[in-house]
Amino acid sequence: MALLRVNPTRMELTRLKKRLKVAVRGHKLLKDKRDEMIRQFMQIIKLNKKLRADVEDELKEAQREFTLASMSMNTPAVEEALMSPSVRFEFTASLQNIMSVMVPKIGFYELPRDMRYFPYGFLGTSGALDSSVKKLAGVLAKMIKLAEVEKSCNMLADEIEKTRRRVNALEYVLIPQFEETIKYITMKLDENERGNLTRLMKMKDLLEMK
Repeated sequence: MALLRVNPTRMELTRLKKRLKVAVRGHKLLKDKRDEMIRQFMQIIKLNKKLRADVEDELKEAQREFTLASMSMNTPAVEEALMSPSVRFEFTASLQNIMSVMVPKIGFYELPRDMRYFPYGFLGTSGALDSSVKKLAGVLAKMIKLAEVEKSCNMLADEIEKTRRRVNALEYVLIPQFEETIKYITMKLDENERGNLTRLMKMKDLLEMK
């Protein structure tokens, strides 16, 4: 372990001891933060896994119904039926704090509508198209929540990695450097003190001889 380039003085020794104390305390705080972030990250990962499975299953069902509708209706009829949406939504975006990480919070609500749920007449359309539209409308909330959760997972993962690197830098680099440098300065000061004591004793012997 390389020593820090400092003068071996008592003032420097005192300063390094203070820095070591701060580094040890910072290491503990960062380690606790990392552990708590990992705990919350695992909870969000479980939620993300469940949401993704639900969304994929519901989208598969909606796609299956849409395929059945496309088989019983021609393509221009399907496109014409879905040309104008009947429902409009408004979205809000904000931030929430998870262990000092600002993750997104997405909200949405349905705007008042002036037409029926389906944007088309029932004459010339199939029941499978109705079912597909219903399923797609029902999965919207989960898709928005999934986007929010996945972004939170990515941001937390990045912050956990940064915190892990800081913890390792303190634990394996900075704190050992402080300890080794403090040990070196202490030994150097003790050596100087012994040298001074030896010189004083020799001077005393010389004076006594005179």
